[in-house]
Amino acid sequence: MAQDQIKKAVALIYDREQDNAPRIIASGRGELAEQILAVAHKADIPVQQNKLLVEALLKCEVNTAIPPELYQAVAEVLAMVYKLEQHNRSSF
Repeated sequence: MAQDQIKKAVALIYDREQDNAPRIIASGRGELAEQILAVAHKADIPVQQNKLLVEALLKCEVNTAIPPELYQAVAEVLAMVYKLEQHNRSSF
């Protein structure tokens, strides 16, 4: 399987009251990425695809804050997630 066809995933968490920046809570390739995505799906956690961002985040250690140079890209993803959550709440 080609390197670009291997599944990759990074899970982030952000608590505005406790964290200065989003933190990486899980990351992996292949089977581990599949498990991360399965957990997200089961828990109804929104998943966004951004290959370049995932590649950059995979270089970071788990349980660390994202680096400042990725703040803007992650903020855009979080904004999309928040909009999706707002839309889902208003649908009920």
